[in-house]
Formats: sequence, structure tokens, C-alpha cells
Amino acid sequence: EDLPDPNNRVMPGNNGQLRLHYTENNLEGHHRLQKKLRWILERAGCETHLLPNNLYLGKKIPVAGTAHQCGTVRFGNDPKSSVLDTFCRAHEVQNLYVVDGSFFPSSSAVNPGLTIIAQALRVGEHLKTEIL
Repeated sequence: EDLPDPNNRVMPGNNGQLRLHYTENNLEGHHRLQKKLRWILERAGCETHLLPNNLYLGKKIPVAGTAHQCGTVRFGNDPKSSVLDTFCRAHEVQNLYVVDGSFFPSSSAVNPGLTIIAQALRVGEHLKTEIL
């Protein structure tokens, strides 16, 4: 996983496609992890060439190659540093809620699915009290 960087961006590109710009700020840790994995595989008697060569190791990952898209519409208390409040409602649009992985301030190395579900349930309960 790349570490959070405020300069990372997802921007609209030509013909409606997305452009992904991010800083490879965790490449050193990535290389250490690769070295450790090769060491473990060798000790286990595995062939290290079994590591797929077609992975994005050490390369820029395109939008289609990302598994856990997170952090594009981050939430928080301060409208200056976040788009959504803690109930995933847009700071500037009172009737707009965004309850998917984009509310995360950053991504971690684990699947965000359960946290997204938990937040969606939390926001749903909040909406029930707001509407009813």
C-alpha cells in the first residue's frame, strides 16, 4: 500500500476517462517485502520464479489495477480538509450522502468491505432519525 499523500489525485481525463496521479512513497518498504517473500519461499523449498512477473511490482498502477479504491471523497469534521461530514453527508450539499469506499481518509492494506458496510449501516440509522 502506498502511504497517504495530500498531492495524490484522481482527475477527469480525455473522453471521460479517469487519470490517476500518485506518489510512489512506499517503494522502499515494498522492495524489502519482496526480498523477505523471496527469502521465505527459498527456505520453504519453493521456486522463487513462481512469483508472477506480470504484477505491478515497482510500476505505476493504473485505475483498473487497483483493488480497493478509497479516499477520493474523504470524510471528517473540517470542511477545509474533507468533503463529507462523519455521517458521509457532503459539507456543501445537505441532501448528498456518499457511502462507499471513497469516504475513507486513506487506504490500508486490508479489504475495506466490512468497514464500508458498517459505515453504511451507521449512516442509514442516522438517516432514519433525520427523516422520521
